[in-house]
Amino acid sequence: MRPEFDIGWNALAVGRSGQGREEPPCRAPPTMRPSGDNILSVRGAAPFWRFRMPLSAESGPLADLSAAGVSIWLDDLSRELLAGGELRKLIADQHVVGVTTNPTIFASALSKGERYNEQLRSLSEEGGSVDDAVFALTTDDVRSACDVLGPVHERTAGIDGRVSIEVDPRLAQDADATVAMARRLWETVDRTNLLIKIPATREGLQAITDVTAEGISVNVTLIFSLDRYRDVMHAYLRGLEQARASGRDLATIHSVASFFVSRVDTEVNSRLDAIGTPQALALKGKAAVANARLAFQAYEQMLLDPRWQRLAAAGARTQRPLWASTGVKDPAYPDTMYVSELTIGGTVNTMPGATLTAFADHGTVPDHPPTSDDFTAAKAHFAALEQVGLDFTDVTDTLEREGLTKFEGSWTELGESVAREMHAEADTANEARDGTSESDKLLAIYLNDHYAAATGGLELFRRASDARKHEQAGRVLSDLAHQVEKDRDALARIMTDLGVSTSQSKAAMGWIAEKAGRLKTNGRLLSRSPLSDVLEAESMLMGVQGKAACWRTLRVLAETDERLPAEDLDALLERAEQQSTALEELRFVAANRTMGSRPPTTR
Repeated sequence: MRPEFDIGWNALAVGRSGQGREEPPCRAPPTMRPSGDNILSVRGAAPFWRFRMPLSAESGPLADLSAAGVSIWLDDLSRELLAGGELRKLIADQHVVGVTTNPTIFASALSKGERYNEQLRSLSEEGGSVDDAVFALTTDDVRSACDVLGPVHERTAGIDGRVSIEVDPRLAQDADATVAMARRLWETVDRTNLLIKIPATREGLQAITDVTAEGISVNVTLIFSLDRYRDVMHAYLRGLEQARASGRDLATIHSVASFFVSRVDTEVNSRLDAIGTPQALALKGKAAVANARLAFQAYEQMLLDPRWQRLAAAGARTQRPLWASTGVKDPAYPDTMYVSELTIGGTVNTMPGATLTAFADHGTVPDHPPTSDDFTAAKAHFAALEQVGLDFTDVTDTLEREGLTKFEGSWTELGESVAREMHAEADTANEARDGTSESDKLLAIYLNDHYAAATGGLELFRRASDARKHEQAGRVLSDLAHQVEKDRDALARIMTDLGVSTSQSKAAMGWIAEKAGRLKTNGRLLSRSPLSDVLEAESMLMGVQGKAACWRTLRVLAETDERLPAEDLDALLERAEQQSTALEELRFVAANRTMGSRPPTTR
């Protein structure tokens, strides 16, 4: 009979330097490891839930990270992950002990496979709204993920095994509405290992307190600044105090505070590039880790506060720091940097799949966590940023505003994706009953071809903009890329209005075609050459001209089809013409610079 054992958690260990700190899960010593085929049994919701623990899971970077006391959470979820068993494999083989989600993740999940089709068909037939459908799809997936992670939740005494779901970010400035939706999500999912994600806006602080006071566990998201992080910790403490006053069991309330990492470096590096001095450029790539380390120092200081100690004595759980946005945006940096540099026991690191895979392959765990010298160096770094003229408060304010905008945009994108899929299911049913006219089928093909082209074109604009970001042309291309993205969204809305679903396979082919197009004959196989600017400008110009032709075609159809917005199409056509003019200027300058100057010929 194979041995069975539970892995426990010391909720509040007072020891190390006299500081109250959460310690990592206790681990069975090597001599207690099961032998043979390494079946590890842990207690779960059913009598026992067993998963296979391959030998490779006992060692390697992720095992080292987990042994260092870092909770590894996956920043991804889909029905493919759930139904295909991949999430269970990640728990068993890759030390994953939690999941975080957001609207972008769900929108992506909707495009993977056909596992949502039946539910969407049912929701469409019932006449449910798009918001109702989004709520149903997301809460069903999160409930299923909570069940998969239930055994982890039990063996870690409720610390891990957590799944997060986000409130509608459009409510971020309305505390009462945020609390109402948090309550509805909590009751609908109905799992104790759920976390409700609430943005750390000023209005969100009150919602965090109110929700915590009701006994709802919270993942506070979108934290960039130390001041806001301290506000978040105090909002949590106020909620715990109110919960204790109303007689709630504080041990059942959990929370994490999601401190965003990589976006800080992206914004700071951009501003340091604009300053451009050698002193400024030498500071690039260090602000995000320094900011996060100072956040952890603030967390440790909070644990020494008598206010917290009183709550801890009453059974309260700490609000663990969670490192979010840990995928590296700049390819110049190691792809595991924000995991290795923030290896600190008692914290959570939620990673997108690519980062998790990268760390499993070649990640490294430092010999020791950050020391007082590291915290001193972090403070010195921000003093140096100030000396070169960088306003970090403005950086974090900007990131919060942009983060909210992105969250809202992702929510809108999710709604549009659901709407398209619901239309697609309704159209499928209609076709089965009534058939579809040949002209409708041809229009659907035509629009999907243009949508695929728009997807590839957008990728080209983004790449060209990034390649020339230090030039004036880069700023022009960046603005054009934003316009092209809006144009593609406008086309998607038109398709929705016409009852045409976007073909994800065609869109993917458009993206792949652009990637393959990078191997075009520019004189070099993989790297850029002076000719790249010319060829890219020509490709983008042809793409915009093709888009303009699409708008003209739809404008003609708008004369007899009231579903098509004539005025909007006129505006889109005018913008396409302006884009053509801008690209023609870029093409002319690039061609003249590259091929205009020739050595004199001899006769």
